[in-house]
Amino acid sequence: MENVITTPIAEASGQNDGISGFVVGTSRAMLTLEAVLSEIAPTNIPVLLEGECGTGKQMFARRIHKLSNRSIRPLMKISCASVRAESFARELNLDETSETEDGHEAGTAFFDEISELDSSCQKSLLYALPDEETKPRRGILMSRLISTTSRDLDEEMKTGRFRRELYYRINGVCLRLPPLRERKEDIHLLSDYFLLKHCAQLGRIRERLSTRAIETFMDYSWPGNIRELENVVKKIVALNDEDLALAELVRSPSASMVVSDGQNRSLKLASKAASRGAERELILKALGRTRWNRKRAAQELQISYKSLLYKLKQIGMEEESN
Repeated sequence: MENVITTPIAEASGQNDGISGFVVGTSRAMLTLEAVLSEIAPTNIPVLLEGECGTGKQMFARRIHKLSNRSIRPLMKISCASVRAESFARELNLDETSETEDGHEAGTAFFDEISELDSSCQKSLLYALPDEETKPRRGILMSRLISTTSRDLDEEMKTGRFRRELYYRINGVCLRLPPLRERKEDIHLLSDYFLLKHCAQLGRIRERLSTRAIETFMDYSWPGNIRELENVVKKIVALNDEDLALAELVRSPSASMVVSDGQNRSLKLASKAASRGAERELILKALGRTRWNRKRAAQELQISYKSLLYKLKQIGMEEESN
């Protein structure tokens, strides 16, 4: 019997239990990841999830919590990109004036994009986390610790932007989530799942995607990963028009370029398509680096904020920027 794993996508479906919605995968990378996850989830070891934007780090964090011995208590998410240094200790219930002493309100403390913490917050967190000889001083850090990052923490440590001591405290086990381009054998199953999901949500009937759509998906490099794939499938369902929904998807440079009637494209059209594809990847990478902060992304790309919004609308990613 074929091995099939399940990966939660509850956030994307609007559910909040973190495990009710699933996507399936049969790639070796995902099967290996699932095997490790099932071993570490019941333990209290700190977990660091590394991966590009859109690979499902938050979903995996919630899955680990649900499979842990602490799932009876809530998962507390800390969005590190928006944390203020002056309120950090209070938000984590580490303030000495806090009325809560037992620190057991949360089952898991989830630090989303921990590399975004500034130096003062990193120092505070390092002080509060336990080492081999001490226990956490108070607050939610008595809970199980899960962290995620889209950045290369080795590089962040080399440049001094991330404390090496903190890295070793949060990295009991490090799991790398593969980008979609490295697990393309899962694309067909993922697409089918998203198709069923959004048909149900939008009240549409569509049995399957065309062979052309799947071939286009397989040739594309997916810089926005699973999040981008779901957005494209949702657009197909909403518009009920594959050609229109796929118009902005450009095949990867290594793929042959053909149109729907099978005729070769002209050199002019191929050049234009390659240019659109390169522009799309640059935009999505900038948004990934800035955690979908559109103003910062526009500055990185050296274009106006208005221009970026227009380009996002063109490539059908305006929903992802919210």
